[in-house]
Amino acid sequence: MPTCEAIRASSRCCAAWGSTEFGMGARFATTRWSVVLAAGGRAAPQSDVALATLCEAYWYPVYAYLRRDGHTVEDAQDLTQAFFARLLEKHWVEAATPERGRFRSFLLASVKHFVANERDRARALKRGGALPALPLETGEHRYRHEPQDDTTPETLYHREWAQTVFDRVLSRLQGELTSAGKAHIFDALQPHVTNDDDAGSYRDAAATLRMSEGAVRVAVHRLRRRFRDLLRAEVAESVSAEQSVGEEVQQLITLQTGARVRPDR
Repeated sequence: MPTCEAIRASSRCCAAWGSTEFGMGARFATTRWSVVLAAGGRAAPQSDVALATLCEAYWYPVYAYLRRDGHTVEDAQDLTQAFFARLLEKHWVEAATPERGRFRSFLLASVKHFVANERDRARALKRGGALPALPLETGEHRYRHEPQDDTTPETLYHREWAQTVFDRVLSRLQGELTSAGKAHIFDALQPHVTNDDDAGSYRDAAATLRMSEGAVRVAVHRLRRRFRDLLRAEVAESVSAEQSVGEEVQQLITLQTGARVRPDR
């Protein structure tokens, strides 16, 4: 899989694309808030699957927020698991209507409210219930590699959300090529999808793939186009309207460069 550094480097090529080049048109209506709204439906048969997707995608930003907020490893693990369990049990996601804005902001506000209400009970919280077990032990390993600086819990949350989005998009792109029997193409060209062009490295990739440099350039162009389509589709599931997608994409790109953003955005 691509390294975190390579994913962060993708901000340069994404910024060059610009928000107006992401064309989804009518498809947006079938993808916006799909995971969030499905998880909030009391009677929807897809609720369990949607919640599992929700937890898999967004549990680490919540965990990183809690750790940076001063909670111990054990308490942060228990709070993270309990938070997502309560999210389903109390149907909090029903409040995350498209009119309320980005799910990223909704989730952060929800976890702050949850911690404030549960602070005195944190040690008694138990993992489990109907919620699938989260891989929380891996979260602490990942957290130990976070920069030990003065980053606020809110800023770290937003930064790790952006990292999660880019990780998921690259994983989906890799999965598509692997399913098509083209894993070797992804391995050779992934740095060009998330980095600036370099003529010398194009020659290297062409030699590795036994393709002409012109064919490599065409392949890279197609991968970049598919990457931005997948990025837009991923973002569309957590914003309220099509016109918000471009803005959210640009904010995520800014977060990937390490720039600070307002916690309430």
